[in-house]
Amino acid sequence: MSNSFTQPALDFLRNLKSSNKRQFAVIGLGRFGRALCETLHRSGNEVLGTDINEKRVADILAAGAVSHAMQLDSTDPFALQEAGVFEFDTVIVAIGNYLQESIITTLNIKEAGVAQVVAKASSDVHAKLLQKVGADLVVLPEYEAGCALAKKLTKPGIFDRFDLDADHSIVEIKVPMSFQGKTIVELQLRKDYGLNVLAVGQAQKFDINPQPDRRLAKDDLLVVIGNKLDIDRLPI
Repeated sequence: MSNSFTQPALDFLRNLKSSNKRQFAVIGLGRFGRALCETLHRSGNEVLGTDINEKRVADILAAGAVSHAMQLDSTDPFALQEAGVFEFDTVIVAIGNYLQESIITTLNIKEAGVAQVVAKASSDVHAKLLQKVGADLVVLPEYEAGCALAKKLTKPGIFDRFDLDADHSIVEIKVPMSFQGKTIVELQLRKDYGLNVLAVGQAQKFDINPQPDRRLAKDDLLVVIGNKLDIDRLPI
C-alpha cells in the first residue's frame, strides 16, 4: 500500500503550525469516525481523517467533511509520523471493530507522545486493553447510545443531557406540569432536590441565571445542574 503524500497534504501539515483552531486526527472512517469528522469539521476545527480503505478516504474528501484525508496503515508508526498524526492535539482511534489494529494504533500514538488519545472500543475487554496501552479516554458508542436511549424513553421530559462526571449532569427539561405558573423561588429546587437553575427559556432564547421571581410558563425549558440521582427525582 502506498503512503505517499501529495503537495496539498504537505501544505495542510505546514498550516497546522500557524492555525489557532483545535486540531483533531481521526483514524478509521467508518460510520463512527466519519460522524466525528463531520461534526468536528462543521464546528470549525482542523480535522485530518485517515483510513486504510482508499474508497472511504475518497468519499470523505468528496463530501468536504474534513480539512484533509489520506490513506495509510495506522499500525505502521512511520506512516503515522509521515502523515503528521503525532503533531495533533487530539487523536481519535475510531477503528473499533478490529481489535489488534486498534490496540497497536493506540500504542503507536501514545508512545509518540500525543497528549490526548481517544479510542473506540467494541467490548469491555477491548476497553480494558486500550486503557492498558495508554488511551486517555475510551468510549463504547453502542453501549452509550443504548443508555442514552433508555434514559430518553424513561424520562421523555429530558430534552438534552450533558454528563459532567459519573455523578453530576446538566440537563435541559420541559417544565413539568406541577412547576408551571410557579416562580423559581417557590419551587425551592435547591432545598428539595439539591439542584441549581442555570437557565430558563424557549427554543433558542434563554434567560441565563434567571431571577428568583421568574415565573415558569407551560412551554418553558428549564436547565438545571446537580447530582444525577436528584435529577431523576424530578417530576418529569
